[in-house]
Amino acid sequence: MSPEIKLWIFRGALFVASCLFLLGLRALTSAETARRGMWMAAIGMALGVAGTLLHKDVVSYHWIAIGLVVGTVIGVPMGRWIPMTKMPERIALSHAFGGAAVALVGLAEYLHRGNTLGSFGMGAIGFEVVMGAVTFTGSLVAFGKLQGTISGKPLGFRGGHLLNAILAVACLTGIAILIARPEQTVVFYGVIALSAVLGVLLVLPIGGADMPVIICLLNAYAGLAASASGFALDNQILIICGALDGGSGLILALIMSKAMNRSFRNVLFGGVGAGAAATAGSGEAKPSREASIEDAAELLKIASSVIVVPGYGMAVAQAQHAVRDLAGVLAANGVNVRYAIHPVAGRMPGHMNVLLAEANVPYDQLFELDAINDDFRQTDVTIVVGANDVVNPAAKSSPSSPIFGMPILNADQSKAVIVLKRSQNPGFAGIENELFVQPNTMMVLGDAKHTLGKLSAAVKGSHN
Repeated sequence: MSPEIKLWIFRGALFVASCLFLLGLRALTSAETARRGMWMAAIGMALGVAGTLLHKDVVSYHWIAIGLVVGTVIGVPMGRWIPMTKMPERIALSHAFGGAAVALVGLAEYLHRGNTLGSFGMGAIGFEVVMGAVTFTGSLVAFGKLQGTISGKPLGFRGGHLLNAILAVACLTGIAILIARPEQTVVFYGVIALSAVLGVLLVLPIGGADMPVIICLLNAYAGLAASASGFALDNQILIICGALDGGSGLILALIMSKAMNRSFRNVLFGGVGAGAAATAGSGEAKPSREASIEDAAELLKIASSVIVVPGYGMAVAQAQHAVRDLAGVLAANGVNVRYAIHPVAGRMPGHMNVLLAEANVPYDQLFELDAINDDFRQTDVTIVVGANDVVNPAAKSSPSSPIFGMPILNADQSKAVIVLKRSQNPGFAGIENELFVQPNTMMVLGDAKHTLGKLSAAVKGSHN
């Protein structure tokens, strides 16, 4: 194949891939078209890879073939066998892989033509390795917190912000030195090392309750790093794909920060959630009203409207199918069943939507906070499945609470509330939940999956 034909195929593949990325991203804005959007993005990525392999600068495919095999061996099991309940951890790990890949590409490009790089090329590579290293180590810390191998509590320390600022300035100074004198390899390696440390220090102070925000921000970092890699390699598909990823991740991080009433400035500088632990456990705990499965079933038998509020506890118990089964039993009895989805329920944006979609819950039964919050007053029963902070009335009534001001679902305004939890332990924010001690709330403790199964049998049996 002649170089001219390769060039035209390369450009055509990148153009079609870019269009598919844009259309796929647009399709992801709706639950009904999200699957189509994922397929568009996947096909676009395949075209982008195939087109890049025809680039004139590719002279050997041996190492590329090895990389494809290794990536396939890692990626296929991750996609097929990791349960949906572990999606936050898998996404964090994917961000780490992406950051490492970008940083290694920058390193290889610097070693290949460091002395011949112009100011713009050296600046792009410098920014690429900084963002790649920050994403790599920061994502590994996020993965550890989500997995439980690292404490989910904020692990900040006095002077942490100042140290982060010093490291960031040192990285920028190193890039400036490299632009002026690209042959300073010691400075280049120093920038990578400092960036890796910065990634760890930026995520360690983040509390578990704020993981959805930091996941979005790491996604933005990975996208920006990929876009910088595109400038360094003169690869348009990387520029476009990275810019889309970085821009959408940044917008989502802003939306999530607003949904949690967090300062985005604190997110950027690793201070989110730092104050939450200080007030955890303050005040005398009030008794809650524990109830049996039979008590909860009797309440559901006379209900005409039910709202289900899923949370991370549902994910841990893998109870999404049991939730759907109970909703099916209630619907068969003429009950109007809907789901209220808080934007930060779970440990990543859209976590609950993904789990409920896996259980084949109809899209038209899922409602966002603003669309359903005013309906709780007219609702007979609200079933809270493993949710905690997103239904805590302290966000509205307690100015001293670390979650004060965060928009919550008005589950407390329902005529009756059934809370399904494994225990009465506080949520990620580390504070008691005022909903659990309200007179219209009954607590049914135990594994949510088993509890829901018994509830379904009890409600169904009474109508046979």
